[in-house]
Amino acid sequence: MASEVEDVSPTSQVEESDPDALLSPPPDARPEPGLNGNPVRWYDADRTESYTRIAPFQEWHDTSVEFFYRPITLTALGFGLAALSYVAMTQDVLEEGRDKRRVGAYAAVVSFLMFSMIQFRDGPFIRPHPAFWRVILGINLLYELALVFLLFQDLNSARRMMTLLDPSLNRPLPEKSYAENCELTPQNIWNAIDIFCLAHALGWFGKAMILRDYWFCWILSIAFEFAEYSLQHQLANFAECWWDHWILDVLVCNWLGTYLGMKTCQYLEVKPYEWRGLRQTRGLRSKARRVLSQFSPHDWTAFKWEGTTSFLHYLIVVLLLAVFLAAELNPFYLKSLLWMEPDHPIVILRLAGVFLCALPAVRELYQYINNPRKAKRMGQHVWLLLATILTELLVITKWSKGQFTEPLPLYVRWAWMIGGILLVLYPAIRFGMPSVRNYVRKQQKRKGKRKGKKAE
Repeated sequence: MASEVEDVSPTSQVEESDPDALLSPPPDARPEPGLNGNPVRWYDADRTESYTRIAPFQEWHDTSVEFFYRPITLTALGFGLAALSYVAMTQDVLEEGRDKRRVGAYAAVVSFLMFSMIQFRDGPFIRPHPAFWRVILGINLLYELALVFLLFQDLNSARRMMTLLDPSLNRPLPEKSYAENCELTPQNIWNAIDIFCLAHALGWFGKAMILRDYWFCWILSIAFEFAEYSLQHQLANFAECWWDHWILDVLVCNWLGTYLGMKTCQYLEVKPYEWRGLRQTRGLRSKARRVLSQFSPHDWTAFKWEGTTSFLHYLIVVLLLAVFLAAELNPFYLKSLLWMEPDHPIVILRLAGVFLCALPAVRELYQYINNPRKAKRMGQHVWLLLATILTELLVITKWSKGQFTEPLPLYVRWAWMIGGILLVLYPAIRFGMPSVRNYVRKQQKRKGKRKGKKAE
């Protein structure tokens, strides 16, 4: 035993407080992109080969923008207080005696986001800077706190409060239906094409960037159309022609956005990531390219949800599908209850905010499921985004009382009942029956061993 202890050099990198480090393998070398170190063009890549599944590596130290990675908390505090004192205590920005409540609210929001940028934990992304994603987390938290406040208000009070953000609100809006002329003619299809078709395509491009899985996007796209069928008795704008549902939405807009998004994911998956500092880059064009590359991903992880491999993966996929459907349906109900147009800035900001929050959230969830040894607990982004979507559901449930008086159609109830039975029946057959068979076999083996011992 003494000789084994002496074999450990006193200058080794193993710390005394970590006895398991003696048994851990040496750290892997930094992976080389492409095939044998040679970059592979994304459209020539064979995704069955191992070079498309290189484990992403995190940046050790970004010497190219070293100043922005130094702790400057006191400097930021000094600049923040100076800006607050100048705006609040002088008359250059706003004269004394005028209403400063709006400016004070904005200043409180900016102060909170500044604290978030400096003091919150880092997320899974480091581009363009970890502080950017800390600010996104702070915005999500502010939105969640606003939802908690609105949860304690009645619908009329909430509508009046929204006039503080936009005085043109709190006015009833006419209900619009898209199922008036449903003949399949080129003229009707052309009349149905509007700016929302582009919004559909952009939205599904973003969902493909978030989920990074063709099958998941297709299932979500079809499930959303069924959800519109189920809820069109409550929201008139869910009533669409059949070709609007399945041709314009699913086969054109959703498919186009998903296809472009997945092609972008495939490009980022096999792209060689080589980061050089500005000091090591020569030429103005190369330096400008390096600055622009700061706003691209540092590395890329392809998602393989594998919902049929185990019951846990199946459950996570079904729950994630339900959360995504809720996140898609919530803004339709909120804008209807609060009397907002679909193109209102608040609606657009909500959609853009959820997209930015979902990027790191789904990445954290994927790591939490597939790498539980490294991810000891659920990430802060996914936890807060889940709380936000569920809080939106609570607000909608409370405000919907007395607003949607038409009962749920009988065929919709039967459809959801059959869908729920299938969701429960599949894992019972796929995972439950093999488990029962294995259990019965183990019990039979144990009984056989006991009988053999008694016979001896």
